[in-house]
Amino acid sequence: MKKISRTSPSKIVLLIIDGVGGLPHPKSGKTEMESARKPNLNRIAKDSLCGLIDPVSPGITPGSAPGHLAIFGYDPVQYNIGRGVMEALGIDLELKPDDIAARGNFCTVDDRGIITDRRAGRLATDKNTKLCRLLSNIAIDEAEISVLPVKEHRFVLILRGKALSSELADSDPQQVGLAPKKIKALSPQAQKTARIVNEFVSQAKSLLQGKAPANMVLLRGFSRRPDIPLISEIYKLKPAAIATYPMYRGLARLVGMQVLPGGDSITEQLDSLRRYYADYDFFFVHFKSADTRGEDGDFRAKVQAIEELDNALPSLLSLEPEVLIITGDHSTPATLAMHSWHPVPFMLKSKWCRPDNVAEFSERACLAGGMGRFPATEIMPLAMANALKLDKFGA
Repeated sequence: MKKISRTSPSKIVLLIIDGVGGLPHPKSGKTEMESARKPNLNRIAKDSLCGLIDPVSPGITPGSAPGHLAIFGYDPVQYNIGRGVMEALGIDLELKPDDIAARGNFCTVDDRGIITDRRAGRLATDKNTKLCRLLSNIAIDEAEISVLPVKEHRFVLILRGKALSSELADSDPQQVGLAPKKIKALSPQAQKTARIVNEFVSQAKSLLQGKAPANMVLLRGFSRRPDIPLISEIYKLKPAAIATYPMYRGLARLVGMQVLPGGDSITEQLDSLRRYYADYDFFFVHFKSADTRGEDGDFRAKVQAIEELDNALPSLLSLEPEVLIITGDHSTPATLAMHSWHPVPFMLKSKWCRPDNVAEFSERACLAGGMGRFPATEIMPLAMANALKLDKFGA
């Protein structure tokens, strides 16, 4: 791609509807996408090349980071980047090379220490900030500890010191009804760090006693900032990102995108797209609400989130980008209330694509699309080709 990519004035807009894929509701037999009123998405589908993508591979449930990295063209197995680094970058932290970052959740546990809510009722950000100040009082020998709020129930734990390792297992079991796991070292070199983190969790538990719903912490995604090639180097693009949640802004920064101001609603995000449209040739726009409502297990709210997005799309369509791609980083069926392994609907609209017979943007309809089912890592070459940004390969 480095050898055959070239610059051109054409624009690529990549809209990722986080967690868009779903499963049929037991009563209606329709997924969230099939249940939603979405005339604009369906209109785009009629002029597009459609299909289903596997973010990692069939049967593998992806996290948000590998799902996005695959869409950006990176092998998600080769570049398996921990959530902690992206959360830290998303709130503009400058990480030193040896810093260890972890994503934290404030959560709710019962009297037996069993998790009843992994997100502490999606704790308000101002309460999160106060609790992070409280946990910042924790002092442990051999490491400097920082606890910083991200958004709602999320925070970042930063460890700074000598001979620390990111090779740690998560404490988050990723489901309710279980106790938080003890942090385990995944290598002999990580024993010291595991001991420090378990002491942090123990002290946090004591400090949060009586603070329900946020009376415990869960940690995952221990990581250091990786060395990763930039999108501008690979594709010769001038890329920008418009995302509300810090993790996605951090991921965009990691691959070299300029993070633009966006706002909290999709309408504000698309207003930002219009404002900066002349300044960049690749835009990543991230819509979070579908994933949030899916994780909450709220089928109707996820339907409404998809409808909210659809209502805002005329603003994007009026820009007439040379290439418009709409897909998701993974499926989050409300019936499962979590990420899943199911393939994700995809559509690409451009002057140079061959539209198929798909007339609706949904899981079942895209299954019959011209692209069939394919790896998400193939999206960027398709985008570049349809934007006339690739030279011929070979003689």
